[in-house]
Amino acid sequence: MVAATVLMATPAFAADISGAGATFPYPIYAKWAEAYKKETGNGLNYQSIGSGGGIKQIQAKTVTFGATDAPLKGDQLEKGGLVQFPMVMGGIVPVVNVEGVAPGALTLDGSTLAQIFLGEVKTWDDAAIKKLNPGVTLPSTAIAIVHRSDGSGTTFNFTNYLAKVSPQWKDKVGAATAVEWPTGLGGKGNEGVANYVAQTKGSIGYVEYAYAKQNKLSHTKMINRDGKTVEPVMTSFQAAAANADWSSEPGFGVILTDEPGAESWPITAATFILIHKQPADPAAATEALKFFAWAYKSGADMAAQLDYIPMPEKVVGEVQSVWAKEIKGPDGKALYSATN
Repeated sequence: MVAATVLMATPAFAADISGAGATFPYPIYAKWAEAYKKETGNGLNYQSIGSGGGIKQIQAKTVTFGATDAPLKGDQLEKGGLVQFPMVMGGIVPVVNVEGVAPGALTLDGSTLAQIFLGEVKTWDDAAIKKLNPGVTLPSTAIAIVHRSDGSGTTFNFTNYLAKVSPQWKDKVGAATAVEWPTGLGGKGNEGVANYVAQTKGSIGYVEYAYAKQNKLSHTKMINRDGKTVEPVMTSFQAAAANADWSSEPGFGVILTDEPGAESWPITAATFILIHKQPADPAAATEALKFFAWAYKSGADMAAQLDYIPMPEKVVGEVQSVWAKEIKGPDGKALYSATN
């Protein structure tokens, strides 16, 4: 599948803003890019190639910024000379294509979801699924697993959740941007998984919620850590993010899976930007920081329209303080200030 790309012509007088990485935030980055282009005349070239690809490209200095849903740890940031910050939050949802089952009618819990992706729950009328869905007529159709084929922050957060709720998953598969899947078909990007689920009867996959919405896929409800059944909606994503302590991890690298709270969606995640402390192209880095500052300030409503959660103002202030302190040109001067 061809990677999705936001590509907008940039005027000759402005530095190109180039980025690559996570497919999770692609829908909102595309929306922001279009609005930013209209407002400023400056364009953005963002390649939606997966978090693994984004990390590689920023490390190789072939783009101005990388994007990942799997935050790098402090020692990785230090080694790479990178600054990391969260841009927006959203929900990862199981999506299904089960004949005769209405959209949103199916409920799963973490343990059963893990058993499905381990290949141990093999049909839709399995007793484990029936127990969670009294009153829903379930077919005996075989379950077709769809997972990511590329290095993916969406996979990192999905498997991180499964590892938290299933000791068996933790022991057999673990949590990472790429894992040895016990079974299933691989799709490239959130786009690829969404397409495969849409085309494959009896399938289940996992995508960022905006992809489920845009592709009119049937999501499941989930039973969260507090034992409550929740829908993937703005309020449940917000509930999961509400108590996050962003200063607790280097590079704001907070994981939002399996958060407590009666309303919390259990597979909520932030998506992160990576940029060099001493960029190879200071002019392009400055333009990128202007774009991110604009998105924080003016992009919240657009994010909400796609069911992403904007970052809290307090966190934005902390992020911009880090920009001013750590991202510098060859002369040692900060590339960003509040007056940019």
